[in-house]
Amino acid sequence: MRIPQIDIAIEHEGWPEEENLRELVSRAICAAAESLGLQWTEGAELSLLFTGDEHMAKINGQWRGKPKATNVLSFPGEEREVGDAAGVMIGDLVFSLETIRREAAEQQKTFEHHLAHLAVHGFLHLFGYDHEETAEAETMEAAEIKALATLGIGDPYAYLGP
Repeated sequence: MRIPQIDIAIEHEGWPEEENLRELVSRAICAAAESLGLQWTEGAELSLLFTGDEHMAKINGQWRGKPKATNVLSFPGEEREVGDAAGVMIGDLVFSLETIRREAAEQQKTFEHHLAHLAVHGFLHLFGYDHEETAEAETMEAAEIKALATLGIGDPYAYLGP
């Protein structure tokens, strides 16, 4: 499968090497694209920012009015509905190291599996998937589970902790 041009910025210490991040995210988005039939324009771009909780809280506050850290934020290049092909700019994904590490530990998952899940989750948001309503959440979760299964990663929602 052809993958989009992936631009990576790492602005926080502690993340794996750029090549490892590129490989992990590429595999995750390919799994999502192949299992769900996601399409994009030839030469399309995807930007990834790997940051920490402090900067994530600022971004989340600025764009969503929620000045706290979160695991991943998605910024589509254009508004699209589920099933729509992406144009030249697929969008941006922002990941926060401390939150992802903490969640992985709490949920007894490897950091890599949790990051792959969040890459799929964020990528689906760029293609119109959402989880605001129950039916949307069920559709999105099923799509994530399907994509992750192709990577040998179990159901990320099977965790029943606090």
